[in-house]
Amino acid sequence: MRLIQITDSHLYADKQARSRAGIPWQQFQRVLEAVITERPDVVVFTGDISQDETAASYALACEALSALPCPWFWIAGNHDQPELMAAEHPLLEEVDLEQWRLLLLNTQVVGKPHGELGSEALSALAERLEQDDRPTLIAMHHPPVDVGAAWMDAIGLQDRDAFWQLLSAYPQVKMILFGHAHQAYAQHHQAAGTDIGVYGCPAMADQFLPGAEQFAIDEASRPGYRVVDFNAHEWQTWIERVVV
Repeated sequence: MRLIQITDSHLYADKQARSRAGIPWQQFQRVLEAVITERPDVVVFTGDISQDETAASYALACEALSALPCPWFWIAGNHDQPELMAAEHPLLEEVDLEQWRLLLLNTQVVGKPHGELGSEALSALAERLEQDDRPTLIAMHHPPVDVGAAWMDAIGLQDRDAFWQLLSAYPQVKMILFGHAHQAYAQHHQAAGTDIGVYGCPAMADQFLPGAEQFAIDEASRPGYRVVDFNAHEWQTWIERVVV
């Protein structure tokens, strides 16, 4: 099975609106065109779909995403309006990937750039993991790890310690995909006596400079997406970038 992660398109209702380093709608189109050529079985969009938080921006995204040759799913990022998203396309908590499960976590804290799951969501996650021991992939917006950029690490998942403590009881969790950081990231995190692959993804829009102490755009990097190929027992994953 092939899953593709896209993230952080930061669309405006105005297709000509500019971001710091490009035009988000054009960047979105180029990435989506490349994703379609990969012939994915499923696409997961890990948040910050909109920048201006308008209904029109979500309608624009959904119109374009309808060209995908497969089911697609999305979660809210810190810039998003979940109720406007749900009006265009369902916000699901779980997707059956046959031999695997995909769990979609909401880490949004309304009005704040950082993320948090909270005790209720963590308890609900534990219950879902108790119900099924199939290999599990978790998708979330905020990084549950430090990515090495001081300003970004300060606005990642705030209750990451509780998150990792919970996962230590569930060795079926094999992989975590996150957005928010606007850069590639790949590390293994030890939990439950096993290595969990933790992966960040380039944004569809502007890229952030890795290792920066303060906010900075990486003007040398291009938009991109993450490919994950997996079967019942193993996976491989890599980043692809596009020319805009």
